[in-house]
Order: sequence, then structure tokens, then C-alpha cells
Amino acid sequence: MVNFEWYRTFKSIYEKGSLTAAAEHLFISQPGVSLHLSSLEGHVGHPLFSRGGRKLKPTEHGVQLYQAIVEPLGLLEAVERKYQKSNQQDTPSLTLGMCFETFQLMLERNLHRLSFNVILEFGAYPALLQKLDQGVVDVVVSPQPSESKEVVQEIFGEEKLVLIGSKGVDTEVFFQQFEHLPREDFADYLKTFKWYAPTGTNEHFKRFWKTNFRKSPDFRANYIVPNFNSIIRCLKEGDGLAVAPDFLCQQAFQNQDLKLLWAGDEPIVNRLRFIHRKKTNYQKQIDQIKKVIQQEWQLNGQS
Repeated sequence: MVNFEWYRTFKSIYEKGSLTAAAEHLFISQPGVSLHLSSLEGHVGHPLFSRGGRKLKPTEHGVQLYQAIVEPLGLLEAVERKYQKSNQQDTPSLTLGMCFETFQLMLERNLHRLSFNVILEFGAYPALLQKLDQGVVDVVVSPQPSESKEVVQEIFGEEKLVLIGSKGVDTEVFFQQFEHLPREDFADYLKTFKWYAPTGTNEHFKRFWKTNFRKSPDFRANYIVPNFNSIIRCLKEGDGLAVAPDFLCQQAFQNQDLKLLWAGDEPIVNRLRFIHRKKTNYQKQIDQIKKVIQQEWQLNGQS
């Protein structure tokens, strides 16, 4: 008999692209993820991923299985969340979608202030907005707007994409190159550094590069790590560059653990917003989450 968790694990591997990222997303060990995957492959009788290279690539059987389970699995997860048992049966449960880094910075230490149950859903913004439309998620914190007419969107802040560097970057040399080299040669200079990037499509880096150099990047990061907080910690210990949202780096800038090198010739600014359905049974709870995050945003010196 198939274990429901095998499908949940398979879905996470498919969406995250690696066993490590799936394990972090599911809060289980990597050996546990491997066991679930091998058990499911044994059940279906076919490999679901090709294991060559750093990133797992779904096989044709894997693609077909994902397409078959993704929607019903999402609905089952929604039912599971809504009807989970609670110590206080009258306490509402709200599902909040946001990126892991924003949660750690803005909400993690404030969860105890919320008077209701909270289920966190981490993932890419398009996937979170789709889950909002499907009713799986109740509210999303996102820099990407929703195209749905059935939602309310409230902007509470802005993030700027910036080029950051480790303490070991010689800023005198960096700015000499920046001032005197043509942009194409400056791009080649930047490629001489070690680069860090988060798992996934890394749209921030691609957008920053294309905006400032008028072409897509023709190289890959040297180190692919779970998220932007991992990048910040890595750059504190070793040399390199990365593109990251500025608000995640403010503490590191203040402590002189990282250097803000360049905001780009054309600054890239994303507006952060709360997004929720117009018709909701959780307006009081959503308002409480908004208040906590807005207070934390202001405490961190953001506008």
C-alpha cells in the first residue's frame, strides 16, 4: 500500500530539485527523503528522477506522476490542515505562504504573539499564489502581485535587489573597475569572483544581470545553497558575490560582515505585499499577522 507521505515527498523533490532542498522544506532528514523516494519508485516500477548532475531531473514517468498528483495532493493537504486536531478546538488555523527568509526575519520570533494556529507554507511565489487561488493558502506575503480579481493586495514595504560581497572583496579595486571599464568588460570582471545563489530558478540574479548588462548571464553560480540566509552566512566566512534583497542583509551590513557593492545602474525595486482572498473567514487573524510583520519591518529600519 502506498504511504501518503511518499507522494508528498516526491512532490517536494520535484518542485525543489534536490533531496537536500526537499528535506529542508519538509523538515525531515535527507535519508528519510531518499527512503520515501526509493519506496515510491519501487511501487511504481520506474525511476522518477535521473540522478546525473547536481540537480535531480524528473524522468518522463516522474513528470506524468507529478501532473497526476499535484492538484489532488494539494486539495488533500488543504483538508489535512483545516481539520487537524487542536488542543483548543475553537482556535482557528490559518495557512500563511511566504519565503523562508522573510519568515525567519519578520515572523519567527513573533509567532508566540499570535492567538491562533499558523501553518507555514514555503515555496516559490507563483506556486504560493496558485495555492491561494485554490484555497490551500489563506494569505501570502509576496513581492509578486496576483493577477486574480478575487484577492485584496496591500503593499507594506519595498525590497531592492543589490550586489553584495564578502569582507574580502577589495572595494578600491572593485570601484576602479566599475568606474573605468566598459560595462561588458566590467561584467567579465565580475565573473572572476566566486558566486553564490539560492536553489531554484534564481530569478533575482537573472533579472539583476539582464537589467544592468542587457543580456542574460552566461555563467552559473559556483555554490548553490538552500536560501538567501545561507548565502549571507557563507559570505561571512568566505569570499564571493551574490545578488540578494537588501532588507535581508541590513544586519550584516551594519555589522560590517558584508559589503554593499552595487545597486545597479537601474535599481530593481519590488513592492512587498499582503495578498488574501476578498471572501475570507480569517480577516481578524490576517489583520493580526499584518500588524506583527509591519511592526517588525519598521523595527528593522525598513520603509
